[in-house]
Amino acid sequence: MLAEVPLTAADATHLSSLVDGGDSTYTVVIPEDRHTNVLGEFLHHLSLLEFSEAVQGLSHRPTEEEVRISADQALQGSLEALIGAGLRADGFTARGNAVEAMVNAVRERGAHQAVVITRPHAVADTLHRDWANRAQEKLGVPVLHLYAGSGFIGDS
Repeated sequence: MLAEVPLTAADATHLSSLVDGGDSTYTVVIPEDRHTNVLGEFLHHLSLLEFSEAVQGLSHRPTEEEVRISADQALQGSLEALIGAGLRADGFTARGNAVEAMVNAVRERGAHQAVVITRPHAVADTLHRDWANRAQEKLGVPVLHLYAGSGFIGDS
């Protein structure tokens, strides 16, 4: 599972409803560089009418240490949410290309399906260049695209 944001209890509940009580283990991949594209983040916030967040993103660039700590905290919170929902979970943070990290994890673990959980991204989702579509192009397994906190399924 590739997660752009820390998973919440609501995300874990939605995922557990998709599992039929099997003995699956969720491997969570949290990319360290989730927000490195300043222009992409700016446009994302503008598309959601989040004007103050758009301006904040232009003025503050996190240090490498802040990025690593943020990713570690997102992973820990995600694992706690999944385990709290009764799911088995492990995971890691990934530096570099997020989709490649998930593709490698799927192949190494012999997974039969993959899940991508993101915030809505107006441009990437519309043009089918989101993480789920990019992963589907590289994998021979189904990729489910969920929007964080909502349970809504993306178009992948």
